[in-house]
Amino acid sequence: MKINRCIINCLLAGCSMLGISCSTETEIPIIENNMTSDNKTPGSNEKNKGKETNITYFTSQSTVADVISDPAFKDFGHLLFPVDRNVPLSMTLSQVSTSDVYVWYSHISVDKTVEILNYLKKEAENGKQIFYPIYTQKQIAADNSKAYTGLFRFYGEPGKPFAVTNAGGGFAYVGAMHDSFPHSLEISKAGYNAFALIYRPDDPYNDLAQAITFIYDNAAQLGVKATDYSLWGGSAGARMAATLGNARYLYQLTGRSDIPQPAAVIMQYTGYNTASEYDAPTYVCVGDRDGIASWRTMHYRLQQLEAMGIPTEFHVYEGLGHGFGIGLGTVAEGWTKDAIKFWQANMKENNSSGIPPICRLR
Repeated sequence: MKINRCIINCLLAGCSMLGISCSTETEIPIIENNMTSDNKTPGSNEKNKGKETNITYFTSQSTVADVISDPAFKDFGHLLFPVDRNVPLSMTLSQVSTSDVYVWYSHISVDKTVEILNYLKKEAENGKQIFYPIYTQKQIAADNSKAYTGLFRFYGEPGKPFAVTNAGGGFAYVGAMHDSFPHSLEISKAGYNAFALIYRPDDPYNDLAQAITFIYDNAAQLGVKATDYSLWGGSAGARMAATLGNARYLYQLTGRSDIPQPAAVIMQYTGYNTASEYDAPTYVCVGDRDGIASWRTMHYRLQQLEAMGIPTEFHVYEGLGHGFGIGLGTVAEGWTKDAIKFWQANMKENNSSGIPPICRLR
C-alpha cells in the first residue's frame, strides 16, 4: 500500500455500512443527439467546430435564478444545485458557495463554482450534450422521484475511459457543485471522460447502478470506453463508489453479469469500513482532523484490502477536516492527479494507461 501521511499512529475505528437494495430495472433511455456514422461525439455541432460562441459568462454575483433560467441548461438547471436544500433563487453564486448551503463541507470556492458553470454553458453553446437522464420517460412517469436524477458530462478525449463522480451530503442532499463537479472537471482536463451523478438521497445505490448501466450500454454513442472505468466519491458518495466497486454488489444492484468491475475506486473522507476480496483497487484521501470520518478507519480498511492482494494507496493530510473537495488552497491541492495515476496504473488493458504501474504490492 502506497502511503503519504503526516501521522504515524494507526488505531482502529469503525462504523457499519448503510443498507442497500437490489434493482432489476435495466431499461435504458434514448440518448439525444446520438453519434452519427462519422463517429462525432454525441451532441457535437459541426458548425461550431473551431469557433467560439458568444457567451454571457456567469460571475460571483450571478444569481441562482440566472443560472437555472439560462437556455443552455434547458429544463435541468435546477439539478446544478442541491434540490433537497433550501436554495433561494435570489442567492448569488458567492452566497451559495458556502457551508451554509453545503453543510459538512469546507474550502468551498466561488471561483470554482463560476468556472464550472461557465464550462458547462460553453460546452452546451458549442453544441455538446452536457446532461443525460438515466431513466426513461416511462420510468419517470411511474416514479416521479426519478426525474431528480441524471448525469452531467465533462468531456475528455473520445474513446478514453470514463469516471462516475458521486458527491456526498449525508444522504440528505447531493453536494455536487463542491464534491463531484470539480473532480469531474479535473478528470476531463486529464483527458478522461467524467459524469457527475445527481442521485436521490433515499435511493443512491440503485441510481448509481442505473448510471453505470446507462453509460456501459451507450458507450459507443457516448464516445467513451466501456471498460477500465473508475468510481469516485466523497463522504456518502464514497460509500456509493465503494459499494458499486465491489464485484458482488455491482452484480446484485445492476442485475448484469456483463458489466465489468471498475478498474479503481477513488474515495474521500468516509467511515465505510467493510472490506472484501471482491473490492476494487482503492485510493483514499482524508484529513487528520476529520471529526466525521476517521482517517484511522479508512487506513485500517486499506490494510485489510492490501492483505487480500488488492492494490491500495492512502493519503492523510495534516490539519484538514471533513469535505475539502479537490483541496484548493490546502495541503491536499493536486491530489486528483495522484488519484488519476492510481486509476491508470490499475487499468486492465495495456493500451489504456500509457504508463507503467506506479503501485505494486510486494
